[in-house]
Amino acid sequence: MSKASLWQLLKRIHSDDRGAVSLETILIIGAIALPILIFLIRVGWPRIKGYFNQGLQDLEAERANAIQ
Repeated sequence: MSKASLWQLLKRIHSDDRGAVSLETILIIGAIALPILIFLIRVGWPRIKGYFNQGLQDLEAERANAIQ
């Protein structure tokens, strides 16, 4: 491959804008979702964990009562 054809190929790839909108959309969604995810992990996770732990304890108590 000659330098001229390689240069033309690189210019054509660089000027191709297909997919740029998709990439921008992904970056915007990530910029919105990341703070929400951090908030849910820091604030909501203890509540979610407590909810499921309580449910598990209730199930174990029900099972213990059913066996007796």
